[in-house]
Amino acid sequence: MADPPARVVVLDHGSGNVRSVVRALEAVGAEVQLTADRTAALEADGLVVPGVGAFAATVQQIRAVGGDRIVETRLAGGRPVLGICVGLQVMFDAGDEHGERSTGLGQWPGEITRLMADVVPHMGWNTVDAPTGTALLDGIQGERFYFVHSYAARTWELDAVGPLEAPLVTWAEHGGDRFIAAVENGALMATQFHPEKSGEAGARLLRNWLGTLPRYGRAEASA
Repeated sequence: MADPPARVVVLDHGSGNVRSVVRALEAVGAEVQLTADRTAALEADGLVVPGVGAFAATVQQIRAVGGDRIVETRLAGGRPVLGICVGLQVMFDAGDEHGERSTGLGQWPGEITRLMADVVPHMGWNTVDAPTGTALLDGIQGERFYFVHSYAARTWELDAVGPLEAPLVTWAEHGGDRFIAAVENGALMATQFHPEKSGEAGARLLRNWLGTLPRYGRAEASA
């Protein structure tokens, strides 16, 4: 018997353009709810944290709806979370915008800083350098993805610790500046680019992510 559709909550924290994320997930077969309801977000098979605009404002919006605690609780139980664009950035310790430092959600060490390129923002299609063993980019390592950002994580500080494997990090380059394009860290995955704006490659990435999700509370449906 085929697996039932994945139930996904897109965290509704006031970020713009979330409807396109919802539509993209629905198009690849997910059952999607746009909400900040804590119970729904915790019970879903997967949680998506979108984000556009400024780091500080996005963190504030996420905290205002209790999204920081929802992310922490899900990850403590090994329940998958996917961040998109600023939704990737806020997973780091801090962001430095216009000389003002803001605290992030602290899931990963490091800081979000302005791209050191002649042309900023980085806007448009770009290739990525994916690691061996990637699940998110399986089958689409050579494809291009759509980016819109002026800031990025430009270093990675989390390596293997004891029995814990090092996260898989995908890189991209703009104007000679190398930055993190995606991270796969157990239950927590994220992309700096917008899969919902990246055509068939983005759809494949979302399908790949859905394929990693356990189906919670499905015992009766699958019996």
